[in-house]
Amino acid sequence: MTNSIVKKLSTLDRYLPLWIGLAMASGVLLSHFVPNLDQTLEAIKLDNVSLPIAIGLLVMMYPPLAKVRYGKLGEFLANWKLFQVSLFLNWVLGPILMTALAWLFLPNDHEFRNGLILVGLARCIAMVLIWNMLACGSAEVAAILVALNSLFQILAYSFYGWFFITLLPTWFGLEGAIVNITIWAIAKSVLIFLGIPFALGFLSRLFLTQWFGEEWYEKKFLPAISPLALVGLLYTIVLLFAMQGEKMLHQPLAVLKIALPLGLYFVLMFSLAMWLAYKTKHTYDESAAIAFTASGNNFELAIAVAIGTFGITSGEALAATVGPLIEVPALVAIVYLSLWTQKFFQPQPTNSK
Repeated sequence: MTNSIVKKLSTLDRYLPLWIGLAMASGVLLSHFVPNLDQTLEAIKLDNVSLPIAIGLLVMMYPPLAKVRYGKLGEFLANWKLFQVSLFLNWVLGPILMTALAWLFLPNDHEFRNGLILVGLARCIAMVLIWNMLACGSAEVAAILVALNSLFQILAYSFYGWFFITLLPTWFGLEGAIVNITIWAIAKSVLIFLGIPFALGFLSRLFLTQWFGEEWYEKKFLPAISPLALVGLLYTIVLLFAMQGEKMLHQPLAVLKIALPLGLYFVLMFSLAMWLAYKTKHTYDESAAIAFTASGNNFELAIAVAIGTFGITSGEALAATVGPLIEVPALVAIVYLSLWTQKFFQPQPTNSK
């Protein structure tokens, strides 16, 4: 089944690991050969995120959200079991697992440990839509769970940061760090990076289906804009590695120390989420959406908090920055793992495509 799905993918989708590898290498080369490129990219910001990267994120998220059949969201909103599984994975298991791995691998590197914990607390609201789309997950379920994560992120991130970084270490006789971030700062990030593409996706389907019909929208418009998702992803990856590639080259051992618990986190989190979704009798497309929304992280928020709280040259900022650099190749591999798991689910028609 996996091979048949892969064969149906476009050339851009099918060779995604190659394109991502080239994008990462291009970013590192740019950072090495173009002086002060990182400062140039950081010169203009949109809500503490480099404007060029912010544009890439918004372009990347628009096609998956334009594919959502918003009229069918009500079918999933009544599924409380789905919400319960997602909330447990994102707001109980995820933060605890990342904190445990950070302490296990970095017991004496409190700055890197804090940065990893910040990444673990920031649940994904952006790039997860791309991975879910590539894994043939339900676009509707992913949209609902991303919105749910956003709401909880606004309400809980500040408290979670205080608990896991400031309070929890004192229980073991260690000094905690102060994490200050307002609810409005988180809400503003969510409104920009999720609200804008959500609104564009909803309005596109609402008006274009009225003007040109459902068939034209599904068979002409969506295929035409679909490549924008991966183009935006590759563009964003190039810029991320261009901004941080030189730092990675100068501190390879530090990056490796951070990468080990991060890579393990993504594999464990996805595997546990997929297993729990399967055990709670969700279909494959629902399970994929649950697993990817639980596995990914909101690196924009984590980086912004790390830099704003601890400074741009801090170990916390480096750890948060390494987050997406490890997450991208890890979740690309997990997309193929997800497709392989389809054979364990009962064949059911998907409503995500």
